[in-house]
Amino acid sequence: IGQAGAEALAADGWTVIVSGRRKDALDTVASGINAKGIGKAGALVLDVSKAADVEAAAERILATHGRIDLLVNSAGINVPRRSWADLEISGWDKLVEINLNGVLYCMRAVLPAMRAQKDGCIINVASWAGRHVMKMPGPAYTTTKHAVLALTHSFNMDECVNGLRACCLSPAAVATPILKLRPVVPSTEEQARMLQPEDLGRTIAFVAKMPPHVCVNEILISP
Repeated sequence: IGQAGAEALAADGWTVIVSGRRKDALDTVASGINAKGIGKAGALVLDVSKAADVEAAAERILATHGRIDLLVNSAGINVPRRSWADLEISGWDKLVEINLNGVLYCMRAVLPAMRAQKDGCIINVASWAGRHVMKMPGPAYTTTKHAVLALTHSFNMDECVNGLRACCLSPAAVATPILKLRPVVPSTEEQARMLQPEDLGRTIAFVAKMPPHVCVNEILISP
């Protein structure tokens, strides 16, 4: 979803910095965007679960580009052992660190620059499980995504006076590699009927191009 969002934004002319833990994957995305010659892309290796690293990344982007207009929080994981019967504390902690804490760290890191600009948009990729409690994703994933929804609305209540807005994008099943972590991996046919990453990429670009006086608080999207 993050890759599709970056590609759609670049196609609209944005300068995009893609981040994540795998340098090779980031470089592939950035080089692919740059080869098309529309928007521009750079890559920045980052583990969003480390608050100090997130702060440093934001400072580096500001030092290079002078401003941050948009943040897309799309980092997210789940684990195979996800029911109450086999829930592991280590798995719970890992999900909270990335799916929730990572979102907060990134939002907090870009906040000073956006406040100074009196302009900025944040898109938090949550999940259908963040609006509707579901059994399959498990308690940890469902809880973190519900928290992201609350975090987004809380942000809008406080930061609207500074010209900032945030959107919680909550898709149902999307055919991404995270499906490989399900206890039962969906078939190729089942995945073809799901939302595709490009669908979310177009949605991210739509929210990003809305004028500053418009806040798209939440989008709930399904196949």
